[in-house]
Amino acid sequence: MTITKEMGIMEVVQQYPETVDVFAMSGMGCIGCAAAHFENIEQGAMAHGIDIERLMADLNKVVAAQAQQ
Repeated sequence: MTITKEMGIMEVVQQYPETVDVFAMSGMGCIGCAAAHFENIEQGAMAHGIDIERLMADLNKVVAAQAQQ
């Protein structure tokens, strides 16, 4: 499955716990904050001034690597 920018932040973190580090390293260290429960990835990235395309690539790379193990 591919992660999309329309997916909820917490939805992704719950389904793919290995993505927590990617969010944190990109500048979205507030995974535990209230906004993460209702924002999608694109909204969170925009709020933090994060390059959404790079974030999506990094998230999907981590998930793909985990799937190969």
